[in-house]
Amino acid sequence: MSFTSNQIDNRNFLSPVGFRFTLSKYPKVSFFSNKANIPGIALGVAIQPTPFKEIPIPGDKLEYEDLRLEFLVDENMENYTAIYNWLLGLGYPENINQFDNLANSQLVNLYSDASLEVLNSNYNPILRIKFKDLFPTSLNTLDFDATQRDYTYFTGVVNFKYTIYQIQSLNGTVL
Repeated sequence: MSFTSNQIDNRNFLSPVGFRFTLSKYPKVSFFSNKANIPGIALGVAIQPTPFKEIPIPGDKLEYEDLRLEFLVDENMENYTAIYNWLLGLGYPENINQFDNLANSQLVNLYSDASLEVLNSNYNPILRIKFKDLFPTSLNTLDFDATQRDYTYFTGVVNFKYTIYQIQSLNGTVL
């Protein structure tokens, strides 16, 4: 008995814990990442008027949602301050030297590329989501509270904008 080629070969489900995030310029942020997303994507719609009913037709602009990354903050706050200083340099709230320091630091470029590897049920990578020209737009608050009886470790949340993302095979071919 032969099966047709349109049958599903792998009947395992994708696990929400099967990922590995890499931020090119800040590997310390990458190491402690514990939540990431594949951002939503939407196509704009144009309207074609007719005497009877307006007809929607595909637009020509894609809109990408923000990339949101959550990471455990290390005890020395190195990963949190790396993102904080990146934001500080981009926004230079006190003087232009803050921007110059960012531009002249090891970053050289104000952007970073990033990738999110999706892992299978055996925790082996199966594909990669590649983000280009990424930069942070917000970093969450860390609330210290001495009244807590039980505590959880701090989680940093950073939102990124980027120019585009691609879904790639492990050899870099766009799928």
